[in-house]
Amino acid sequence: MIKATHFSELENVMEYLKQVPYDVTQDKLYTASTLYEGYNTADNATFDTCYDSCVYHHYKATGCQADDMQESLARTLHDHGMQNALKHFFDTHDKLRCVGIMGGHALLRTDDTYRQITLLSKRLTEQGFCMLSGGGPGAMEATHLGAWMAGRTTDDVDDALGMLRPSPSFKDKGWLASAFSVMMKYPQHAYDSLGIPTWLYGHEPSTPFATHIAKFFENSIREDSILTLAYGGIVYTPGSAGTMQEVFQDAVQNHYVSLGLSSPMIFMGTKYWTEEMPVYTLLQDMMHTGRYKNLLLRLTDDMDTIVDELTKFATTPGRTRL
Repeated sequence: MIKATHFSELENVMEYLKQVPYDVTQDKLYTASTLYEGYNTADNATFDTCYDSCVYHHYKATGCQADDMQESLARTLHDHGMQNALKHFFDTHDKLRCVGIMGGHALLRTDDTYRQITLLSKRLTEQGFCMLSGGGPGAMEATHLGAWMAGRTTDDVDDALGMLRPSPSFKDKGWLASAFSVMMKYPQHAYDSLGIPTWLYGHEPSTPFATHIAKFFENSIREDSILTLAYGGIVYTPGSAGTMQEVFQDAVQNHYVSLGLSSPMIFMGTKYWTEEMPVYTLLQDMMHTGRYKNLLLRLTDDMDTIVDELTKFATTPGRTRL
């Protein structure tokens, strides 16, 4: 029950909600133009004053874990709006054709794996899949670049990669500007992709190649959203700690059939997942001993195999439509 003495406090809260540099009533997913509003590709200094950066500066100033009740409420309201916007997005997409690609944020644009992910994502997008990722740089960016280049030729892809190569890392000055340059040369209006980044990792800019962006303050909500919404399966490419977390979080979700089905877990990079980071071997062993159940595991370096596995899962007769 709200007492009369509390009204002045509520007024203070309402005033605070009006003053934060983000919209607490946000009910639409971001796009590259709204997230980077105020950024001018000809002036890199404008990155520091664009919408996304202003929100990130505020986020850091008020604490990654906000102690202030007003700030905590403001972030919660924003993230609630993002969740509602995601629901509306998936009302118009076949969930069994929503596929995630996970991998390292440090993957360089010049790395051959970056090109492989781009071509895989492009092919899946052209075959009716909606690609999603954590929405950041590296393997995540390659996912959305591939979706962005859907409908174009391999030569076009290689041209785009050539435009990106002078700024191979997200730490390079021209990283964001070169992405916008590709988008201007090769506009995309036919295919969607979904990036789900977080201001917790705000030092890593969100890829503008994602046509729809759900950016969260709470990384736990964001991580759960990525793994939950990839109903059609996840392709795991080489990554580090974050990717490892996603693998086992996804495995638990599939083990318990938490969403009513177990989705494919495809590991791309045989040597990496069996020798350098032998996660696939561990999961296989745990399946054999019964400690994990219901996991649909596949290890391959072949793009055709990946596409076939995901297509088979999405089109199996009698599969429950979500």
